[in-house]
Amino acid sequence: MAWNEPGNNDGRDKDPWGNKNRGGRDQGPPDLDEVFSKLSRKLGGIFGNGNKKGPSTGSSAISLGVVAVLATAVWGFSGFYTIGEAERGVVLRFGKFYEMVDPGLNWKPTFVDEVTPVNVQAIRSLRSSGLMLTKDENVLKVEMDVQYRVSDAQSYLFSVTNADDSLRQATDSALRAVIGDSSMDEALTTGRQVIRASTQEAIEKIIENYYMGVLVVDVNFQSARPPTEVQDAFDDAIAAREDEERFVRESEAYSNDILPKATGHAERLKKEAQGYSEKTINGALGEVAQFEKLLPEYEVAKEVTRSRLYLETMERVYSNTSKVMIDSKSNGNLLYLPLDKLMNQSGNTKTKAGTSSSSYGIELEKVESPTPVSTSPRSDTGRQGRY
Repeated sequence: MAWNEPGNNDGRDKDPWGNKNRGGRDQGPPDLDEVFSKLSRKLGGIFGNGNKKGPSTGSSAISLGVVAVLATAVWGFSGFYTIGEAERGVVLRFGKFYEMVDPGLNWKPTFVDEVTPVNVQAIRSLRSSGLMLTKDENVLKVEMDVQYRVSDAQSYLFSVTNADDSLRQATDSALRAVIGDSSMDEALTTGRQVIRASTQEAIEKIIENYYMGVLVVDVNFQSARPPTEVQDAFDDAIAAREDEERFVRESEAYSNDILPKATGHAERLKKEAQGYSEKTINGALGEVAQFEKLLPEYEVAKEVTRSRLYLETMERVYSNTSKVMIDSKSNGNLLYLPLDKLMNQSGNTKTKAGTSSSSYGIELEKVESPTPVSTSPRSDTGRQGRY
């Protein structure tokens, strides 16, 4: 039965604050002063006030002990907590740093220690961007992404007010300093890698002085572009620069194709010249050796040797030239005989005409030459062979 349900045996409603409301119709809010005074009297009786002694005092003490044991158990179990594998726990005792806690199941005294887990393995990222002035007084909109992780949980929490915000400010400061020392062309094209490395170095130098407990893993140069008002002009300039680089690469490819061929051709000509030089020198040396061998024979018979050399020379010359024999003693009629053609016909067909032509050649040779040209060299040569 509810405490305020009417119709009790005594005709009165039960009130936990001790109020006796007859009929239960005029019930109002409890009087707080009266409630606290009653509670203080009861607690005084439980802790041995000396005014009353009896069975009620003993039962109250037992109840208080049970409550204390339950409260202690709840307090003890509430102190267990778990730190993740990638985390480190920072323990504060009465608001002051006490120790670092490793991953696993741990216990802390509730209301005494406070534990803050910090992930020290996760890679975090922040982005910095804005309009920045270059060394050649051009404005660029630069975006950069910084990846970092927590290296020291205690410094990360307590060295600065907000380590993430401090790192963002350091990144912005370092990026503006590096862009201010670079030209627009470097930021847009060839110097991006240098700017990235310089920015990372500047960030590490800044955060080192503040002991922020963070480690910069990588810095990515996202983009650098001019303002929208001059974007078209910059696009044309970039396209022209790309065309220039393409033409340079094409010319280098053409040069790499032509130079080896020209070098090989030059080497071949050089080798041929060296071969011709050696051939000529060796021929000259051979002729000198030949003349040195003929010199003793010339000293013995000068006229015979001179005639032999003359005839051998004429034989060599006439063997490589076209010859026509003419009868100079004909009476007004010019007779000539092409020996080369007649010799070719006689060699190829061996006909009667070829035989007659060779006989004509011998006959005309005897008429034209006062000395037998065809027989004298052979006879002289045969005679000189004995020397």
